[in-house]
Amino acid sequence: MTATAISPLAGKHVVLGICGGIAAYKSVSLLRLLVKAGAEVQVVITPAGKEFITPVTLSALSQKPVVSEFFTANTGEWHSHVDLGLWADCMVIAPATASTIGKMAHGVADNMLVTTYLSAKSQVFVAPAMDLDMMAHPSTTANLALLRSYGNIIIEPDTGYLASGLTGRGRMEEPENIVKVLESWFAGRNDLAGRRVLITAGPTYEKIDPVRFIGNYSSGKMGYALAAECAARGAQVTLVSGPVALEAPAGVDIVKVESARQMLQACSEAFPAADIAIMCAAVADYAPAETADRKIKREHSEVPVIHLVKNPDIAATLGAAKKPGQILAGFALETDHEADNAAEKLSRKNLDLIVLNSLRDAGAGFGTDTNKVSIIDRAGRTDYPLKPKSEVAADIIDNIVSRL
Repeated sequence: MTATAISPLAGKHVVLGICGGIAAYKSVSLLRLLVKAGAEVQVVITPAGKEFITPVTLSALSQKPVVSEFFTANTGEWHSHVDLGLWADCMVIAPATASTIGKMAHGVADNMLVTTYLSAKSQVFVAPAMDLDMMAHPSTTANLALLRSYGNIIIEPDTGYLASGLTGRGRMEEPENIVKVLESWFAGRNDLAGRRVLITAGPTYEKIDPVRFIGNYSSGKMGYALAAECAARGAQVTLVSGPVALEAPAGVDIVKVESARQMLQACSEAFPAADIAIMCAAVADYAPAETADRKIKREHSEVPVIHLVKNPDIAATLGAAKKPGQILAGFALETDHEADNAAEKLSRKNLDLIVLNSLRDAGAGFGTDTNKVSIIDRAGRTDYPLKPKSEVAADIIDNIVSRL
């Protein structure tokens, strides 16, 4: 018989805040998963939230009366937001509507949920859910930025089909993934809490004409694994991603780009505030000097000649701007003279460490779910065996954390 692993949530006090949005139906599954993991859960729901899901259902699952008002009218019982804030080991607000996010950001304490949030002494997790236009509105992005600055962890919404019938960013993260974020935090893997991490991932596409480009085979899997690992350890992650067919990891702010110059622009904007930057993208070294505005036809009598220009070196640009205390990591994918080439890049680009992987190693490199890396810094080299990319990501982040 195999022993069942005990969840890090076992025995923890969790305040689950539920707001008035259609995603409140997911909160039932989230509550069930939290209780199944062994957590003691107190639900606090806004008056609008009760229009979407009944307190009877929530009470049956939590085995606790649901709190919504400051006092129960028929009994006169007073619900102390201060006591709840002290009781909680963490508070998770899922779904968090634009209205509640705004109230939390600006201290508008007009309901039990927000007053409990303002009294909370523990870590607060916020899982936004709203329509894509509301999610993209400057007031929402500004309010979320304020909540991050207060130390709250934002569990970023997913992209997909929305209740409005539109498709875009705004779906509340799935309950299973929210539980994973909480479990990782309680497991003590929060050694990046309060840190800002910039990560690049995937290829860049350099346009030849409207239908053709210069690119490479990068799948983005390594960079996305790094982003997921950093988010699980409490960091605020900005992932600048080239074109890939991957879902953004939970809790990660993704910036999608196509070309090397677009990636440089996004990195230049995010890097000054970053504590750590990991340049994992496979950036094209060259781009066409000119991009045709129409498809180049093969019927032309002459074979076209494409003149190339060098793309900017993003890692080197950030290395030149690096401030004391910032950590900058690079990646090197080599086919020959691997160690020498990686060491040269480490010095030339002013990196603190460089992760070397070789196309000579089976199971490593582009498109695979595994990788075999060496981490090189000015003190030497550490080699790691072939592992799943999620485990490689953990090794790399462990190395970086040791330098903080």
